[in-house]
Amino acid sequence: MRFERMYERLAPRKVFFKRVAASLGISLGLVSAALLFGVAGYHWIAQFGWVDSFLEASMILGGMGPVNQLPTDAAKVFASLYALFSGLVLIVLMGIMLTPVAHRLMHKFHVDEKDVD
Repeated sequence: MRFERMYERLAPRKVFFKRVAASLGISLGLVSAALLFGVAGYHWIAQFGWVDSFLEASMILGGMGPVNQLPTDAAKVFASLYALFSGLVLIVLMGIMLTPVAHRLMHKFHVDEKDVD
């Protein structure tokens, strides 16, 4: 995604909304991949069924915490690492989703009034 430079005119709203949509699409893809990783891990490492694996991964990724008792030490280690990974995913997602908005705000404060569409 290319953003305009400080000396360029502020992008039209249509371009801004396309950037927001692209950021949301990237974020949705990242969340889907992280959730798929968690579901697979809980299914194969913790030996949970698919629905319980989806529930556990969703709750951890959403920041709510675990639901079921973990049966083995390997499952507990996976759950710990997945929780840490989920926290990093949250930070990355916020950066991706806020980038177009933050850029537009900063750019708007640096352009002349005559350059605004």
